[in-house]
Amino acid sequence: MITSAFRSAVKNVLKMTPNVVFVLGGPGAGKGTICQKIFENFGYVHLSAGDLLREERNNPGSQFGELIENYIKEGKIVPVEITCGLLERAMETSGKDNFLIDGFPRNKDNLDGWNRTMANKVNLKFVLFFECPEEVCLQRCLKRGATSGRVDDNVESLKKRFNTYISETKPIIEHYANLNLVKTVDGSKSKDEVFNEVKSLFQTEGGDH
Repeated sequence: MITSAFRSAVKNVLKMTPNVVFVLGGPGAGKGTICQKIFENFGYVHLSAGDLLREERNNPGSQFGELIENYIKEGKIVPVEITCGLLERAMETSGKDNFLIDGFPRNKDNLDGWNRTMANKVNLKFVLFFECPEEVCLQRCLKRGATSGRVDDNVESLKKRFNTYISETKPIIEHYANLNLVKTVDGSKSKDEVFNEVKSLFQTEGGDH
């Protein structure tokens, strides 16, 4: 007689370990645009930590919605365990095996939380780093802000976001660079040029799924 415990064990064995690529870079470096192209060409599911938090905040039935709302309202970073939990749930419910995680981990707290809760559950293939000068990022975001309606696409907010990126996210990129896991692309080029570079990386490093 096949027990439910045996079925569960078989299911866990058959379940593929998800492949993850972290996507990092300054605001306006082109992460979201290229992630969409990677999805279209390679099938990697694009997960944005920020988008998942906003969706959860707006979900009336969420046990974390009010907590997330309070953190965002006070300008604080949401506890990393919640963010990692949302990422894990999104991966499980997608039914897919290959993921781009955009804009995460942003700082040491994110990195430590990921290593505690998720690192042993996924295969981190590499970190895709969009290197782009502040002036280029600034101009792109201001241009985007003219039509996007994003309240943080203004000079004052962008300067703060870029400073946070330099002080908190760059050390994370350096951490992964020391592990030989960072693939750097020049984000200041045109979309087509950037994607051609990214495409060759995924064909050699990411696998063509």
